[in-house]
Amino acid sequence: MADYATILYEQADRAAWITLNRPERRNAQNDELRGEMAQALERAGLDESVQVVVITGAGDQAFSAGADIDEFPTRQLVDGIANKARRRPHETIRMLPKPVIAMVNGLALGGGCELVLASDLAIAADTAKFGQPEIRVGVIPGCGGTQVLPRLMGEKRAKEFIFTGRMMGADEALQYGIVNQVVPAGELRAATEKLVSDLLRNSPAILKIAKMAVNKSLDLPLTVGMDYERELFAMCFGTEDQKEGATAFLEKRRPTYAGR
Repeated sequence: MADYATILYEQADRAAWITLNRPERRNAQNDELRGEMAQALERAGLDESVQVVVITGAGDQAFSAGADIDEFPTRQLVDGIANKARRRPHETIRMLPKPVIAMVNGLALGGGCELVLASDLAIAADTAKFGQPEIRVGVIPGCGGTQVLPRLMGEKRAKEFIFTGRMMGADEALQYGIVNQVVPAGELRAATEKLVSDLLRNSPAILKIAKMAVNKSLDLPLTVGMDYERELFAMCFGTEDQKEGATAFLEKRRPTYAGR
């Protein structure tokens, strides 16, 4: 376990588990936590022994209640401009060449909800709640909420969610594609570990390419995206893992991937 002040970083097998560790503040994200989380994500990205990353919150009340509002009264326009130069964890998650799973154990509000939106996959406890309540404290979502939610929910639903600041339960979040699974709270860890295990059966090199392809689809017109996909498809055949996967399939055995 690394020495961080506001998060916990643990590695189990080939998965890195990053836990937002401010339970007394419902794991609210202050500048220190965001900085440490970005560092931890980059560390996991560079560690060749890590193939999957899981993000969760300490305690059983909150995944993350969003930004720490205590920092808002003194924040100025110049602070926002300066922060643009810093890589935020939400951006790092999208750029990370490895699958990132959000294990949502409670409230996921504001920046906490946006961490879920940034993650590649998400599993929620049936007690989890989601919201973008920034409008109630005089700001708008600032880490992707206004951009990702319309793609998932449609424009009018996203506007309702953002304009009113209302919360939704886990089942509604599942309906709109914000999470992939909803499970009883007591089964959340086991369900997440099962998903981690499923991902670890696959080639980390090919998973990286798959993430690149899907992420880029949000930025490109369909015809351009199809060309990009074709290029990445061809790239797969230059990897050792493609040869191992195909050979193992033909030999009816489980593949042993080298990650390249």
